[in-house]
Amino acid sequence: MEAQPRLSLVQFHSDRSGTRPYTARVSPTPQAPTTVSHDVLRLPEFRAMLVAAVTSTLASRAVALTVAYQLYQITKDPLTLGILGLVEAIPALSLALFGGVVADRNDRRRILLLTISVEAICALLFTLYAPQATAYGIWPILALIFTLGMARGFSDPALPAFQAQVVPRELLLRASAWRSSAGQAAAIAGPALGGVLYASVGAAGAYGVATALLLVSLGCVAYVKPKPKPRFIPGEPVWQSIKEGLAFVVQRQVLVGSMALDLFSVLFGGAVALLPIFAADILRVGPIGLSMLVAAPSVGALLVMLYATRHPPGRNAGRTLLAAVAGFGVSIVVFGLSQNFVLSVAALVAAGLFDGISMVIRSATMQLKAPDHMRGRVGAVSGMFIGASNELGAFESGVAAKLLGTARSVWLGGIVTLIVVGVTAYLAPELRAMNLEDVAEDLPHDPPDAGAAALQPSPGAAPRT
Repeated sequence: MEAQPRLSLVQFHSDRSGTRPYTARVSPTPQAPTTVSHDVLRLPEFRAMLVAAVTSTLASRAVALTVAYQLYQITKDPLTLGILGLVEAIPALSLALFGGVVADRNDRRRILLLTISVEAICALLFTLYAPQATAYGIWPILALIFTLGMARGFSDPALPAFQAQVVPRELLLRASAWRSSAGQAAAIAGPALGGVLYASVGAAGAYGVATALLLVSLGCVAYVKPKPKPRFIPGEPVWQSIKEGLAFVVQRQVLVGSMALDLFSVLFGGAVALLPIFAADILRVGPIGLSMLVAAPSVGALLVMLYATRHPPGRNAGRTLLAAVAGFGVSIVVFGLSQNFVLSVAALVAAGLFDGISMVIRSATMQLKAPDHMRGRVGAVSGMFIGASNELGAFESGVAAKLLGTARSVWLGGIVTLIVVGVTAYLAPELRAMNLEDVAEDLPHDPPDAGAAALQPSPGAAPRT
């Protein structure tokens, strides 16, 4: 699940952001999709992008585990692992908004080809350096991680925007479910792959396999034909484009509401960082039990995502999203109060299940509720919400556990999540009423051309400012 300082959701409307009039295109007879799950899999380019995402995620998760384990073996210092996360997160989050502008002004396919190439080169350098790491230190490894973070700052906004160009609009909801399912499976398998490779062929072998996976991902993206570049106003300052992207998100309840739900549910309801304490001191199940606790949310998320590939939550998606986040909060309350291992695992599976529903809906919302020329910036803002919730959530969990006690901090966090859902449901009626089965596009595809300042709205549509 990942702010604007002021969430005046009650004032948000469907106004167009920016200062230029746009022509809204509204279908007079919106129709729900009639396609089935397998239709999207018949698209060769979608299959290629699905394989690209899976191989890239496998590689990145395997590299992350291998780097963390190798650094700890060299330094024997837990602080190194904390620094490792910051070294990647700082450039990724710092460049996100700029990366969104770049994605909305350039060929997104080319951006992905460049960033995946950078990742593959870094993985190759990891492979070459691994045998000398003990002798020459960790700084070259941290420099490569920093480089990967910079690449992420550009690839994270470009990837969902380009994926939306590959799939017809009426199939975006099902495509989102397939991508979420495949990504979740790869996120589970990636660390396991890295661990097995590290144990069997060493760090260099693990990095070598990751390099090969990234080359497969690169080839899959290259297979996809170039798509039209988003149109933008030449000469517009970068900061102005960033401001318009932020305004676009803030002025739409369905976007900022779904992002805020994710941010605060993870910030207050996340319990992953405290699972070692539950395993050791509360449930007393040891490392094997801890592994089951850690895996439980991913199992729940994967199961519901696979179900969503056949039955995507399009109708009444807004209410379903609110109910899913509320279910997540209830599951966290149950987990925090539980003294029974089986009940705790079941609560975490349920939390993952509700989180999986939320992820599918939020992913589809980002693509269906943003026009093509804004998708990069919308994805960048969403990525910053996700990054903030992940980074700050672990810190908040530790502070709350220190002040309130581990179990109390978790179940109180679940209650706060329920309060956040109630407030959001009250302040964001458009989010409550959101229906993703309506595939009619009521947002502009592109900004007006340069020199088209005299462009007038279509009959019956008032200019928006």
